[in-house]
Amino acid sequence: QVQLVESGGGLVQPGGSLRLSCAASGFTFSSSAMSWYRQAPGKERELVATITTTGSSTNYADSVKGRFTISRDNAKNTMYLQMNSLKPEDTAVYYCKARWIVSGRVYWGQGTQVTVSS
Repeated sequence: QVQLVESGGGLVQPGGSLRLSCAASGFTFSSSAMSWYRQAPGKERELVATITTTGSSTNYADSVKGRFTISRDNAKNTMYLQMNSLKPEDTAVYYCKARWIVSGRVYWGQGTQVTVSS
């Protein structure tokens, strides 16, 4: 059974930090490109960051460059998103997505809420 479980969300003040985790099981994590997406109320889901299978290459949305860092630990089947200098506009449900390179299948987690507010 494929599972992607996000954790680490919560309420944080502007300027604060959070680290999200995405724990994967049921598929070959090390052969999957991984991404973080987010969806704010009333808005479409948007891509935040991506990371290749080995972690050798990453990409970020312009809105989070220099503040967020995506990483992965293939030994632990886990992906991370370190979020620093958080802003109210970062408030959203954050989702992890896996794309298994071999099969082309895509899997989504259930999301974790991040709220940035004073």
